[in-house]
Amino acid sequence: MQAGVVKREDLFVTSKIWCCDCFPEGVLPALKNSLSELQLDYLDLYLIHWPIRFKESVKYVPKLEDILPFDLKGTWQALEACVKQGLTKAIGVSNFSSKKITNLLEFAEIPPAVNQVEMHPMWQQKQLRETCKRANIHVSAWSPLGAPRQMWGSPAVLDEPILQEIAAKLGKTPAQVALRWGLDNGVSVIAKSFNKARMTENFQVFGWHLSDEDHGAISKIKQHKNFDGSLFLHPEFGSYKSVQELWDGEI
Repeated sequence: MQAGVVKREDLFVTSKIWCCDCFPEGVLPALKNSLSELQLDYLDLYLIHWPIRFKESVKYVPKLEDILPFDLKGTWQALEACVKQGLTKAIGVSNFSSKKITNLLEFAEIPPAVNQVEMHPMWQQKQLRETCKRANIHVSAWSPLGAPRQMWGSPAVLDEPILQEIAAKLGKTPAQVALRWGLDNGVSVIAKSFNKARMTENFQVFGWHLSDEDHGAISKIKQHKNFDGSLFLHPEFGSYKSVQELWDGEI
């Protein structure tokens, strides 16, 4: 921007509020800190990273006693205030179940623009996508390739025989098929790579589509969620006592 290569309005900048700041009084300072580090005046989108709260200053995996009850209504109202102050153009959520989306919509003055969730051919999120579609909430997929190089991820998506078969038929890679599957379902896909060749490959997913037959085959892939959030749960602390409570049975 300083070099004049792009203007601010050419960029779409998203940030998230981490769990240690996920309480009403923590939202505005966290957003201002993000803006300071980014050297920007506003964000395009600000997301609640998880519907979970940690004690302040807990940046990574918490100790069990660091997990606190999460105030969704108060936290959301603080995000709405950030929109009204012009600090972010839109607000949204991440890792919210259908039930949590429904609960949020009961009191939200500004509805969430986005729900960013784990989604890929091995975790297709059909029920959640339908819920968000009815509410006009865009779904964005993190880990659209299964995060094969992350300790919590898996290479299983790219190794899936059905994707490999479709890729061979189309002259594409399994990664391109997985990304195209998300795009065909109206979802934005956030692929992460530090490899220039794979970055280029990940952009070569436009100008073609998967057939109905391809989508039918992918719909039959056995489902498995890579990251279930269990590190953030304890039967005595916080708002959720189990994985089933965190995801409201959608797992």
